[in-house]
Amino acid sequence: MTPIRMLTASIILAVTAVMAQAEELKISTQYPDGNAVLNELRRAGAAIKTQTDGRVDIRYYPGGVMGDDQAVQRKIRIGQLQGAFVQSGALASAFRDSQVLNAPLLFRDYDEVDAVREELDSDIEQGFDEGGWKTFGLIEAGFAYGMSQQPISSMDTLKEQKLWLPANDPFSEQIARAFGINPIVLNIGDVLTALQTGAIDAIVAPPVGAITLQWYSRVDYLTDAPFMYTYGVLALSERAYSRLSTEDQAIVEAEFRKASETIDQQTRVDNLRSFAALETLGIDIVEPSSVDRAALEAESEAATRLLIERDQFSADIYRKVSDILTRHRDAL
Repeated sequence: MTPIRMLTASIILAVTAVMAQAEELKISTQYPDGNAVLNELRRAGAAIKTQTDGRVDIRYYPGGVMGDDQAVQRKIRIGQLQGAFVQSGALASAFRDSQVLNAPLLFRDYDEVDAVREELDSDIEQGFDEGGWKTFGLIEAGFAYGMSQQPISSMDTLKEQKLWLPANDPFSEQIARAFGINPIVLNIGDVLTALQTGAIDAIVAPPVGAITLQWYSRVDYLTDAPFMYTYGVLALSERAYSRLSTEDQAIVEAEFRKASETIDQQTRVDNLRSFAALETLGIDIVEPSSVDRAALEAESEAATRLLIERDQFSADIYRKVSDILTRHRDAL
C-alpha cells in the first residue's frame, strides 16, 4: 500500500471511530420553535457539540410533537428519546417529594420561594437522580394565579367557578379535589375556545402564559394570591447520560446547567413584567382582605394535609419547607 493510500485509510478509520463514538441526545419539549427557552437550549446544544468535537449531538423536538408527558416518557424508556424539558409533575413517579413546591398557597411572594429553593433545590435534584433522571437545576415557570370572569376573593367564590385545569396533570387535579372543586380538564389548546364559549370561566396560570396564549382576553379579574408555584426541569435518562464519557458528561453538565440558570432567571423577569402588563391590558387585580387571605391559607393547609394523606408528597418534606418559611417570616 502506497503512503498516500495508507494516510487515506488512516483518516477514514479515524473519522469512522469518531462517528461510532458520537452520541445523539434527542430531547422533547412543549415549547415551540423560536421561543426564547428553546433558543437558549439550542445555544447549549451547539456549545456541547463544539466542545465535544461532535461526540455529543443534541437534537430537540419542539412544540409537543412527541406527544404528552406520558408518551414522551414511554419513548424515553424504549430509547426513542433520551430526555425532555418537562414540568416537575411529569417526574413525580420518580420522586414524589418534588411536588411539595407545588402545594397550594404555599408561598406569599418570590422572596419566600428563593429562601426555600436555596435549601431544597439540591435535595430535589438528588431525588430525581436516585429516581433515574439526570437534571441540571430547577427552572422556574412562575406563580400560577386564579384568573376569572367574575371577581374571586374567597374559596367559596372559587368553588362556584367552572375552573379549568390542564389534562394529564393529576397533581393539580388532586389539589382541586382537596378543596372540594370539580375542575374541567382540557388540553391547553382547547382553553381559549372554552373561555369564549363559556364552557369554563376561570383558569389558574402564570401571567406570561395567560398573555402568550391570549387567555387574558377572555378573563376580567386576577386574584392576587399565588395559588401555586410551578417549575420544570431539563432531564436526561440516567441510562443515556451514563453512556457519555466522564469528560463529555462534564461539558453537558456545565452547558445544560448554564442554560437552566438562564431560563430560570429570565422566566422570573418575564412573569413579573407580564403581571404588571395584565393591568394595562384591562385585567382588574383583586386583593383579598386580610380575613379572606387568612381563610384561604387555612383551607390550603387543610388541603395540603389531604395531599400528604394521599401520598402526593411526604410529611417530612413539607415540614422541612414549613420550617424554612417560618424562619424566613420570623426574620422579617
